[in-house]
Amino acid sequence: MRSQILNIKKERIEVYKLKKRALVIGGSGFMGSHTADILSDKGIDVTIADMKKSKWLRADQKMIELDILNLDSVVEAVKNSDYVYHFAAIADIGEAKKNPYKTLEINLVGTMNILEAAVRSKVERVIYASTMYVYNPYGSFYRASKQSAEIMIEAYSEEHDLEYTILRYGSLYGPRTQDWNGIYKYVKEVVQTEKLKYHGTGKERREYIHVEDAAKLSVRVLSHEYKNKAVIVTGNQVLDSSELIEMIFEIAGIDQDIEYSSEEISKDHYGMTPYRYNPMKAMKIIPDEYIDIGQGILEIVGEVIETDNWNNFQTN
Repeated sequence: MRSQILNIKKERIEVYKLKKRALVIGGSGFMGSHTADILSDKGIDVTIADMKKSKWLRADQKMIELDILNLDSVVEAVKNSDYVYHFAAIADIGEAKKNPYKTLEINLVGTMNILEAAVRSKVERVIYASTMYVYNPYGSFYRASKQSAEIMIEAYSEEHDLEYTILRYGSLYGPRTQDWNGIYKYVKEVVQTEKLKYHGTGKERREYIHVEDAAKLSVRVLSHEYKNKAVIVTGNQVLDSSELIEMIFEIAGIDQDIEYSSEEISKDHYGMTPYRYNPMKAMKIIPDEYIDIGQGILEIVGEVIETDNWNNFQTN
């Protein structure tokens, strides 16, 4: 009996030692929080590092406050991590245009601090959240900062044998998103005003992917086949903007009132495709099973209505 007890204790210790640890930098945000949840579901020990406490922190996750511009703090946070996910960034193209210096500082210098800390701690892999905008001339300072960060990651890999995976996300949508997210912004305007002014022709095409599907793919890339690869993370639901907007009105149960304003088309976003000739090749992964975009839009409609009701309750 004593021998069995000792063996059980030994097995528990070995399991504890084998349990992987992931640091999710920027894990209080949209993509980061969902990825942290999938990592936890997979039995990985998750610590979220961010400037603000996560609204969605689970009981099986830890939280630390982190400024990625402070190298010493980043080095301390990264210690003992097997995987480091890096989602922290200025990701709003409009904000990046207004604050190019701050964008470069956070998106590039912050990334360099994380890479330096990863090298010192000998982490197994750094997983970096990038964008499809690296393929084209659009995206202004945001695109430039992401391209620069990707080049720096490749350089750190060459010089220090640092293992990485770059995730180039397509058009994401779903719960916990920022106010400037495309689908969320359209849904909010339709629900609150019962009309929509769209800055474009309606012919713009996107491959939409629900954030939960993207999070699952973001964890799948930990497998060996994605080592030192750039991976396109996108969906298989391709829609014109006009199709998407009409779907939003229909799901919200509101008669269509759409104004297309082609004179105000943004020069910061691509039209039909993000691709331009670029020597940096990438793999592409899409979910085997996925959340239908109609179901996803319905989810966002409910979220917007619930938020409006809560705001009205607080006001009254």
